[in-house]
Amino acid sequence: MQKWIEQATHDVRVFFESDSTGHDFAHIERVRSMALRLADIEHADKAEVELTAILHDYGDEKFYATKEDGGAALRQWLDQTTLLPEQKDRIETAIRTVGFKGGTNESPKTLLAKIVQDADRLDAIGAIGIARTFMYAGATGSKMHEDKQQIRDAMTAEEYRDGTSTATQHMHEKLLKLKDLMQTKAGKQEAEKRHQFMLDFLEQFNKEWNRGN
Repeated sequence: MQKWIEQATHDVRVFFESDSTGHDFAHIERVRSMALRLADIEHADKAEVELTAILHDYGDEKFYATKEDGGAALRQWLDQTTLLPEQKDRIETAIRTVGFKGGTNESPKTLLAKIVQDADRLDAIGAIGIARTFMYAGATGSKMHEDKQQIRDAMTAEEYRDGTSTATQHMHEKLLKLKDLMQTKAGKQEAEKRHQFMLDFLEQFNKEWNRGN
């Protein structure tokens, strides 16, 4: 397994080396670190957790022309390895449930999937989550904020991906929902702290946006 962890680290680093949307290799490293912390607490297979965390964005549809292309790229990478068929299937299934897709999220069924999903979502909230949100908005030409913006509560995957949200809208439509979607006890505890930080940030942001009124 260690051979494939090292290979995945190299391949994913190369794949994301020019990313400017907050999905760079530094994000992968933080998710890997958090996933290993959660794996320790949950007594999970650390090698399998580590490999899954490294690969969790590799087949994400937003980096490919189609959803099918992303899935095929991930499967092709897994098929080059000497992992057992059941290991490949566990990793592929876990990665498929990691991402947030508006109102159409697939609940993780395995401990592996729960751990990696929690680790990824923790990196989407708190101080780092705020920074990544504004980084993504800048990279995609989205606005920072708008007066009287409408917060969408339930969205299809297509609506979530349509790119019309401002940075602060995205915080309401995704980031503030993640606390209640955590799967592990340790993940929930950490999410509470990061969630409060975001609430404090938005309160201060709104004061400054409204010029202190």
